[in-house]
Amino acid sequence: MRLPLPMKLDHVNVYALDEGDGWTIVDTGMDSGRSRAIWERLLAAPLGGRPVLRVLVTHHHPDHVGLAGWFAERGARLWSSRTAYLMARMLVLDEQESWPEETLAFYRGAGMSEEVYAARVEDRPFNFADIVAPLPLGLRRLEEGECVEIGGRRWDVRLGGGHAPDHVTLWDRDTPLVIGGDQFLPGISPNLSVYATEPEADPVSDWIESCRRFAGHATESQLVLPGHKLPYRGLTDRLRQMEENHHAALGRLEAHLSEPRAAGECFLPLFRREVSGGEYGLALGEAYAHCLHLWHAGRATREKDGDVWRFRAVR
Repeated sequence: MRLPLPMKLDHVNVYALDEGDGWTIVDTGMDSGRSRAIWERLLAAPLGGRPVLRVLVTHHHPDHVGLAGWFAERGARLWSSRTAYLMARMLVLDEQESWPEETLAFYRGAGMSEEVYAARVEDRPFNFADIVAPLPLGLRRLEEGECVEIGGRRWDVRLGGGHAPDHVTLWDRDTPLVIGGDQFLPGISPNLSVYATEPEADPVSDWIESCRRFAGHATESQLVLPGHKLPYRGLTDRLRQMEENHHAALGRLEAHLSEPRAAGECFLPLFRREVSGGEYGLALGEAYAHCLHLWHAGRATREKDGDVWRFRAVR
């Protein structure tokens, strides 16, 4: 099933696995009146009025966890990785009416444009609680390497990283089927961003490590059910493509850093276009992540220039 999102990537895929007397739902969409109304129609018709017994959340982003708490209030049990649950619960409880200085310093350090920064400071901060329902106190933790039975199938749990920490993927033991969430998207690369909550993180390394580890389990025949866009086959090639795309982007970025530059000045080499509007925040986080990756790898230095971190390639 597909739910709408209010952004350029305008949908999220959710899945229902038949448990006989009810359903397991994989991911939920954001919490909004529109999404709840769509779910009510789906539950009444395609899902035949049977209850949702389990909500499995692949990762903590709002378009995937948004209505998990709503389903839990109706009797479903929440399954996810511990990290995904704790991240989502922390962020839902952390409501902010004004910008913390720590976050503003992070934006300045990344080289956010003065125009975007001035406009952002005037707006109320985005809060997870705006589009994510309150989460239950407990969960059933999914761990790396365990086997779980869902929908009459045996699934191996494998956790990914880069796009989100401990992102859950499920691999059917008996048929070539993989539930990939945002870890295995076709045609587009998931966003790899750094945030004020961990301002020196290296999600690019986490992503590359995950691609290499998953490659040992991937086959060309597996049908991949992704969090966005259409199901596809050819996971072996897709994993290789996704890793190669980031290596190529890092090479372009390294050449661009022949002179000291802030992350906010690196959109063109990374994305091959300038970025503005609603995409700007995610692009800034991803540019910062790639600059930090070069710094962690010893391929770039960084120095503070006022409030801004400027990166320069090591020659």
